[in-house]
Amino acid sequence: MRASLEKHLGSRQVSKVVYGSIIGLALVVAIESHPPKPWVMAVWLVGTALAVGLAEVYSEIVGTETSTRQPVTRRDVGHMVEDAVAVGFGVAFPAVFFVLAALGLVEVEAAFSIAKWSGLGLIGFYGYWAARFAGAPAHRALLKGALAAVIGAGLILLKSLVH
Repeated sequence: MRASLEKHLGSRQVSKVVYGSIIGLALVVAIESHPPKPWVMAVWLVGTALAVGLAEVYSEIVGTETSTRQPVTRRDVGHMVEDAVAVGFGVAFPAVFFVLAALGLVEVEAAFSIAKWSGLGLIGFYGYWAARFAGAPAHRALLKGALAAVIGAGLILLKSLVH
């Protein structure tokens, strides 16, 4: 388990999962004040993950072809799809909590709370490990992880101020 986690943390997909997590968190926060049924919320998250993932691949293909003046190769597309899957995972992850709510295992309000806090936790977790892998001591890495989580907390705060 530790080896696979270290391999993941050293991969290009980390930035993509963080990016997707921020999108998923934004969707959860935006919809929370007028919550749909839990199944609908889960489908919206998965649908958004699919749309953002496809947009990721398309934009990478267009960007690569315009900058290199060459068509992308299958290998290039394969890497782009890997990145898109990581983004999609980050967006769709909170859907799990809404499926649990739809099954009656947690309350809808709890699903929203867990989705928000897990998003913040994930963003902070990656911020911490980014600092540790870059050589920061644990106390500085904790600070960096906390500052990274402030991005998501700021989104939640902004939403609470305007609604």
